[in-house]
Amino acid sequence: MSTVNGTPLTRHGSRVSAIPARPVKAMPVPAPRPVSTRAATNARPTVTPAPTIATMVICLPDALPAEALTSHQLDTHFGVTGTLAPLFWAVAQLRVWQRRQMIGLRKGRPAPCAGGPVRLLDLHGMRRAAAVGAGIRYQIWQRVVHGTAPATSWPVFETCHLTDPDRYPLDMAIADFYAQPRVHAMRLHAAATAGPGQPGVGELEMYQAGQMAYQQYRAASAVAGDAMLTADGRKLAPASDALVHRITYLEQALAYLDTLDPDQRLLAVAL
Repeated sequence: MSTVNGTPLTRHGSRVSAIPARPVKAMPVPAPRPVSTRAATNARPTVTPAPTIATMVICLPDALPAEALTSHQLDTHFGVTGTLAPLFWAVAQLRVWQRRQMIGLRKGRPAPCAGGPVRLLDLHGMRRAAAVGAGIRYQIWQRVVHGTAPATSWPVFETCHLTDPDRYPLDMAIADFYAQPRVHAMRLHAAATAGPGQPGVGELEMYQAGQMAYQQYRAASAVAGDAMLTADGRKLAPASDALVHRITYLEQALAYLDTLDPDQRLLAVAL
């Protein structure tokens, strides 16, 4: 499988990298060019790249016992290959007897966990904290890219390549994406600034939507992950990594979370 899709797709459509690494082999970088799918679309149907699914939120059936919620049982019960992920926060005033209802509870303030009943998860606090962090990152990003023109996000280049790989090879798509001045600015900042939490090119389209949009995107993603398996077995997921598809997924996932009973158990899985 081409590296344009990151690692090979699992049977659940997950992969781990939305942005390909630049080729190690030195190659001339062509000048940035406008990306258009018109010519490719006339020749063949547009191919939509698969979405990056790193974390899935599973709504657990009531009858499933807690002892079955281990990584090696996930495929048996849900058809998912992955490990439990400490995505959620437990509520601050968690009683001793309530700890038995939590999944993968760890020490900390707030205490991270892989899941538990909705009423014992601090979903509101998670969203609020994610929005604050996103606001700080956005301010950094705004200073980093000041004076650069808006850039085209990677999913656009990937779509053009997959739609007509002969006319638009992968190496050309990668080179065109990384040749954009705004991408240069972001990569230079990441290279010069040590530590996690720096603005990444994988969220370029989200940053360009504006500060409030980016904060809301990160806040929603904090509790919804990248995909969701509902209690009745439906899978909610974005059609691709494009922001329009991510927004559609988050709308569906948040609307579903709002309907859940307080005793409904959630489980986060890293794929």
